[in-house]
Amino acid sequence: MLTHDAALEWIARWDRQQEGYLPDREERFTALIDAVEALGRPDPLVIDLGCGPGSLSARLLERLPQARVICVDADPLLLGLGRAAYPHLTFVSADLRTSGWTSLLGLERPADAAVSTTALHWISGPELKGVYSELASVLRPGGLLLNGDHMDTEDATPALSRLEHAVHERETARAFGANPPEDWRAWWEAIEADPSLSALNEERSTAGADHHGSESHLLSHHVEALEEAGFTEVGTLWQRGNNRLLCAVR
Repeated sequence: MLTHDAALEWIARWDRQQEGYLPDREERFTALIDAVEALGRPDPLVIDLGCGPGSLSARLLERLPQARVICVDADPLLLGLGRAAYPHLTFVSADLRTSGWTSLLGLERPADAAVSTTALHWISGPELKGVYSELASVLRPGGLLLNGDHMDTEDATPALSRLEHAVHERETARAFGANPPEDWRAWWEAIEADPSLSALNEERSTAGADHHGSESHLLSHHVEALEEAGFTEVGTLWQRGNNRLLCAVR
């Protein structure tokens, strides 16, 4: 059985391995939650896209305890960790690439914001357009999409793109030197070896939830898809190297 404490330990370990790729991850979380708070509602309705085990949503509720956060992911194991660790969050199993995913969310009114961090790059460009179009249908006018991820500009500004990568690489080297945290693959190998997670691991294997590659790593992929979906303004709200917080206004 997966206990509450064990789930929290696995998520803390998840956070550490994520920070190995994003030494300023907490700063990006803070900027994103600042933007949600700036909407002016103490009780915003927020959708977390590709939520993983709920790291972002948990932080959002710490700042805005009256918020309602609906966490969406297709990975059974990450959802299982989140449900065990954060019973006050609502977790929904859904594949964002499948039309109709918003009908599973149980929305009683249009959402004020949708948030995501280090998740939507797994979705291909054509599928991303469908995701953003469906999202636009459940966001209120003036609502926000806030997407934090590595987004490259090599197709438009290759020299700047190289500099952005260099800034990120130097920041990572300063933060960790020769002792980087556990990486993505090592974390998953440890998860797969834990007997208390055998049922969730089997469910994950059956669901085919593993990711391979980055399908929409360009900033232009997201900007074009958001504009096509009818978002009125799209721009970078926060940035460190090629690590961005992209904001789109419905």
